[in-house]
Amino acid sequence: MAPLGGAPRLVLLFSGKRKSGKDFVTEALQSRLGAGVCAVLRLSAPLKEQYAQEHDLDFRRLLDASTYKEAYRRDMIRWGEEKRQADPGFFCRKVVEGIAQPIWLVSDTRRVSDMQWFREAYGSVTQTVRVVASEQSRQQRGWVFTPGIDDAESECGLDDFGDFDWVLENHGDEQRLEEQLENLLEFVRSRL
Repeated sequence: MAPLGGAPRLVLLFSGKRKSGKDFVTEALQSRLGAGVCAVLRLSAPLKEQYAQEHDLDFRRLLDASTYKEAYRRDMIRWGEEKRQADPGFFCRKVVEGIAQPIWLVSDTRRVSDMQWFREAYGSVTQTVRVVASEQSRQQRGWVFTPGIDDAESECGLDDFGDFDWVLENHGDEQRLEEQLENLLEFVRSRL
């Protein structure tokens, strides 16, 4: 299978629970590396775009952390699962189209099939990063357990994944997170 994007030097696959800080971490890394060097890829973006087209919804509003998105989340998850069952690499292939930067941060890897697709497509340049945060920290960021969402594969699919290459603790200790980000940045820069 030939990848549709460019040939990245490093692909970091980020995963973690809702409100663990995946977007915060990937945006912090991109801001330090520069958008010309580092692309943040969101698997949820092509999913939301396709879902919005098929359901006549506002794609831009599905991208933010709004109540609009939350109103459609459960159905979007169901719809996305149906797409993945038919073609596990559907959203992965869409998200890498036309990406030219050498460093890719996939901010929302949620399933073993996502991990497998990137590993098969990009091999040894692929690394896994788990962002963890305590329930208390997540609640302070607005997380509330929602049945059918927080106990679904989209949130739990990688709970038993095994050894991640990197684990970033984001429990609210800014200094600890900064130290971890610096270690990861040092590794990323060694790949440029």
